[in-house]
Amino acid sequence: MEVDSATVWTDCLEVIQKQIDEQSFNTWFKPIVPLRHEGDVLTIQVPSQFFYEWLEEHYVHILKKAIHSVLGENARLEYSVVVDSGNQLNPPLTVNYPNGKGKTPVSPGGNGNGNLEDYSPFTLRTLDPRTVNSRLNPSYTFENFVEGDCNRLARSAGVAVAKKPGVTSFNPLMLYGGVGVGKTHLVQAIGNEIKQKLPDKIVLYVDQNDFTNQFLNALQNHKLQDFQNFYLQVDLLILDDVQFLAGREKTQEMFFHIFNQLHQTGKQIIMTSDCPPRDLKGFQERLLSRFKWGLTADLQEPDFETKLAIIHNKMQSDGIQIPTEVAEYLAYSVDTNLRDMEGVLNSLIFHATLLKKEIDLDLAKEVMKNIVKEIQSDVSVDFIQKTVGDYFRVDLDAMKGKIKKREIVIPRQVAMYFCKRYTQLTLALIGENFGGRDHSTVIHALESVEDMMKTDPNFKNSVDELAKKLKMRMAS
Repeated sequence: MEVDSATVWTDCLEVIQKQIDEQSFNTWFKPIVPLRHEGDVLTIQVPSQFFYEWLEEHYVHILKKAIHSVLGENARLEYSVVVDSGNQLNPPLTVNYPNGKGKTPVSPGGNGNGNLEDYSPFTLRTLDPRTVNSRLNPSYTFENFVEGDCNRLARSAGVAVAKKPGVTSFNPLMLYGGVGVGKTHLVQAIGNEIKQKLPDKIVLYVDQNDFTNQFLNALQNHKLQDFQNFYLQVDLLILDDVQFLAGREKTQEMFFHIFNQLHQTGKQIIMTSDCPPRDLKGFQERLLSRFKWGLTADLQEPDFETKLAIIHNKMQSDGIQIPTEVAEYLAYSVDTNLRDMEGVLNSLIFHATLLKKEIDLDLAKEVMKNIVKEIQSDVSVDFIQKTVGDYFRVDLDAMKGKIKKREIVIPRQVAMYFCKRYTQLTLALIGENFGGRDHSTVIHALESVEDMMKTDPNFKNSVDELAKKLKMRMAS
């Protein structure tokens, strides 16, 4: 007598339940529906393509053991995958996988070519681009994103993606850089541009922390299908701080499948990270390889001119004119990141408003004392000159003199660089301490040092080593 499919599957579940934890059992096996049992073949229905792939990748050995225990060594499973939930008038559309992983799907209602793309995607609800919360900050735009050598490639790629999301070869677009260099501003500018120019597109910005929490919540509440189908309807997915997915195997697994399906359907993916994909640790290799499919572009610390432009742009947007000497002082004094720079500018505006003072160099120095510890240093110009001179084995008189030999000019410029970085002296006063040079000479020296640090790793190591020596003096 032929045993019905429900009985066979119930017996299989008893075998499976002994081998996995309760949460995994409830998530991945309870939703399965037995459809039919014919001879050695049991057909089960699963709610999505992702569900099928997950079973085949993580539980295939358990499924084989269960079906062989119940129906014998020649038994096999067939999958019926729901790809359209249907409605009252039309039944759900399914795709059958007769032999498990990697086999060609066959659809009772398809055109026979075996491509899943022929069928409507499974959705629990349809997102409306007019009402979905994109989680974007409208103040982040291309117009107020200051371009410089430090970010030109990344910005150009962002503009191209904003014009034709999912169409360019920049998919995915991976932007990386340190803290506060403008990654979030740029990716949200892309999202805002697309929402404005292509209002029918669904745009979603999410950081990895929110993505991970949403996934875990869906896993605990048996709503993985809702979670996945929400993301599969997005036309532009922006995932910020992807590096924090390191070591999160299940979250990476879900993102891998979402990434694949979005990419295959021509949707745009943008990610940010603190390092390039090759340096990411704790990631599956197959996921890292996909990160490299499109374009990877870095954003670096801004140079002096870019900092000046950012300062003027920020102050003008607040309706404030800032003197050139104040802007130069801030551009050289804040050498951490743009986020810190914005904090300094906000504090400066607040103090000027509260104290009813004009923004000048004295006020800027007063504000900086409370923000940047290095400005509070009692390091003198003499000490900086001596430390730099000793390091490069250059006589102090030569450093302050008129000699223009390279072996003298470079240490002189480095000493000027540290005087601007670690003292409260104006450019003019720094010049006075180096043989009466004017402020334009000091500016040239500062720019030269920054340029050499970018192009010469050995020189940069020397400057970093000198900085440590000076900071040790400040800490003592």
